[in-house]
Parts: sequence; C-alpha cells; structure tokens
Amino acid sequence: MKAITQDRYGSADVLRLTDVAMPPVGERDVLIRVRAAGVDPGVWHLMTGLPYVVRIMGYGLRAPRTRVRGYDVAGTVEAVGGNVTRFRPGDPVFGMCDGSFAEHACARERNLGPKPANLTFVQAAAVPVSGLTALQGLRDHGRVEAGQGVLVTGAGGGVGTFAVQLAKAFGAEVTGACSAPKVDLVRSIGADHVVDSTHDDLTQARHRYDLILDTAGARPLSQLRRVLADRGTLVIVGAEGGDRWIGGIDRQLRAVLLSAFVRHTLRMFIARCRAEDLRLLAELIEAGKVRPVIDQVFPLSAAADAVRYLAEGRARGKVVIEV
Repeated sequence: MKAITQDRYGSADVLRLTDVAMPPVGERDVLIRVRAAGVDPGVWHLMTGLPYVVRIMGYGLRAPRTRVRGYDVAGTVEAVGGNVTRFRPGDPVFGMCDGSFAEHACARERNLGPKPANLTFVQAAAVPVSGLTALQGLRDHGRVEAGQGVLVTGAGGGVGTFAVQLAKAFGAEVTGACSAPKVDLVRSIGADHVVDSTHDDLTQARHRYDLILDTAGARPLSQLRRVLADRGTLVIVGAEGGDRWIGGIDRQLRAVLLSAFVRHTLRMFIARCRAEDLRLLAELIEAGKVRPVIDQVFPLSAAADAVRYLAEGRARGKVVIEV
C-alpha cells in the first residue's frame, strides 16, 4: 500500500510517498481503508523531532520509531480483530490511530467512533484531535459553565475553531482572539466578541474572563493572568514555542507550579481519545451545533506540502489530506 513515511527527523522534505506492508490487525484492532486524514501540530513535532524531549518520550532518539505519519483518520472498516464488537466491515468511522497518512491504517477499537452522518470523510477527518482537545480542555479541565465569559486564544486555528463553537454550545459568552485574516471566520462560527491579536493588546482589555483556553502557545503567563477573573481558570493547550530542548513545556510546568500559590487555577493537559467523547462530538455535529472548519485539502502525494502549510501558521481551521 502507499503511505507517507520518514526515516529521519527533519523538515517536510523528509516525508516520502512509498510502498509499505499492510499493518497487522490485532485482536482488538480495526483495519481502516483510509479516506482522509487530518493534519495537526503533533505531526510536525514527530516529523522534526522537536522539541528534543519528544524523542526522549519514546518516539525515537536518532530516527522516528514509527515511520508512517498521521493521527486523525476517517474511512471505512475493512477488517476487524476477533475481539472487536462495535464495528464490522463497511462501517464508516472516524477517530485516531498511528500512521493515518496511508491507504490503510490500523486503530484500536476504543479510539474510533461512527462517522457523523452529515459529514464527508474529509470533514470527519478534521474532527478527532482538535475536537477532542477543545472538548476536554473546556469541559474536563476548564469546567466551563453556562453564562461564563470564555476567551479562546488562537481561535482561528484547528483547536480554536472547535473551542469557540463548543464553548457556545455549553452556554458561555465567547471571545475569540486571532490574527487579522481570521477575524471574519471566528465571528462566523459564533464568537460573541473577536479580538484582532495582530493589532490589539489583549492584556489591556477591561474585561476579565472566567476561563481562558490558550491554544496560541506563546503569550506569557503574566499577560494571560492579567485578564483572568479573580478565581478564573487558565487551560494551556499544546506546547508550542520555546526552545529546541523542551519547547513550550516549560511554560506549562511553570503554570502548574504557580497555580499552588495564586488565586487562579492554571492547568495543562494532554487530550485522550475516548469513544464516548467521539460520540458526543458526533451528536453535536449532527445537531448542527458544531462544524469542522477546513482551510485546504491536499492529496496524499502532497502530504509534505500540507505539513508545510500548517507549519506556516496561516491555516484557517484544519488542513486535511484526502487519500
């Protein structure tokens, strides 16, 4: 089968379209005929091996341990392991797995859900990583409540576009902060207020927020705390920025340590793929409360271009690869 592979760390130039063996199917695995795969910042981190702590975490010190890139997936079930009970061949599914930039990929049954009926495969592939991150950041770690004031930074990106819509679905008053080219988009997906972070100083705003979901990754903690309500919560998503060794992880760790000494609640987290959360996202999508925002779609052969485009930071919503 065709797949996008890499044998060394580096820029998008290390990605190659090659022939590889079909993935083996374990007893609890589902073999998927991939129709589309989302592109998220994690792909870039595993491609470059940056920050270096990524390599120490088990992804390979000198070269990637897993050759095929990609995590978001949408497609049809081709075969199932002996202990799989929720799916059968022909079922349309979406979720997460290693190696989704390929014609076939193998996923754990628990990491998949039925594809939302009103989405194409391309649209469904944009949901899992970013949608689950936004959902768990707001609900589980931010404890969002109806009537709260919520600020989403990086509101025009993959996680941000889901976070704005989910916060609205939970009944919050939502402010989205984004760069100038994304202002109209963020307003169109339901933000009550939009801040142009290119020109406006967010920290000088008079408003104070009950919850900030920070997906932009570079703003100092002191600036974000300045616009938090007295007992407000800051949830940091991702570890962008920082140096080549630990990236933005140092900012996350400083937030957790500081939280013990201030009135604010400062949190970090890593999203987990859970079937029940995929089901909730599908219900919200089918009810018309949430929709994936897709900027560009690339063919599998142009996966390197898709990753380059995402890394430029100009994408409005998600970038997807169609297989």
